[in-house]
Amino acid sequence: MRKVLDFIIEKIIFICGTVSIIFVILIFSFLFKEGFSFFKDFGVLKFIGGHFWYPSSDHASFGILPLIVGSVFVTIGACAIAVPIGVMTALFISEIVPKGIRDILKSLVELMAAIPSVVIGFIGMITLVPLVKSIFNLPTGLTAFSGSIMLAFMAIPTIVTISEDAIRSVPWQYKQGALALGATKWQTLRRIILKAAMPGIIAAVMLGIGRVIGETMAVMMITGNAAHIPHSIFEPVRTMTATIAAEMGETVRGGMHYRSLFAIGLVLFLITFLINFVADLFLGKNKNT
Repeated sequence: MRKVLDFIIEKIIFICGTVSIIFVILIFSFLFKEGFSFFKDFGVLKFIGGHFWYPSSDHASFGILPLIVGSVFVTIGACAIAVPIGVMTALFISEIVPKGIRDILKSLVELMAAIPSVVIGFIGMITLVPLVKSIFNLPTGLTAFSGSIMLAFMAIPTIVTISEDAIRSVPWQYKQGALALGATKWQTLRRIILKAAMPGIIAAVMLGIGRVIGETMAVMMITGNAAHIPHSIFEPVRTMTATIAAEMGETVRGGMHYRSLFAIGLVLFLITFLINFVADLFLGKNKNT
């Protein structure tokens, strides 16, 4: 009976994994079908390197370089805020805070991940945007910096939860051995525990980046939606995801504008795939060393 049960569970896991791969292939195929026809008519380099996004004007222009730069600004800003805070919070919860409070803090952090993005965007519009405008004396608070702060708030729960699990999974013998050799608690955290948990922390960071780069509603509400190349993080920007969400309902099915949005989706898919691929390579290197 046990062998039959193991066989059934193994096949179910195999089927679920295969179905997931098939779904990814189908999504890529659908994006490629619509995006490739656009690339044939407009050109890949002209699309990616173009400085102007005016898809509805008489002389339509479909350059997504401002959208790519806007996405990069928001993502880098969010990571610069979320990664150190998230990793340090995970260290605090797993190694410093008393055991009785640990589960409460982790539950509160995980509860933050349940807040809908539209609610976070609304809170950012009401509180953060006027504050950024006032503090930095800007014409508007709808900037990449505002978007970075709110997206960091959304990515921190993911980074904290997975990093804390990775840190807790480090064998306690590593910590005890370091302390027995005369290392201080900070040296043990920095040189032993963090290094041993690094593959899991990197995975947490990559998942956080995936949450940031794929977010739509919050960035659409608080980044200004200005399709131009910004010169600083304190200027309005428009991201690729916000462009797809804002303009898909205004396009004619099968038209040039319609297909250009699928081309943006294809570029976003490839960027996300590349980030995950590099992360897997780095994780494999860390495991081998």
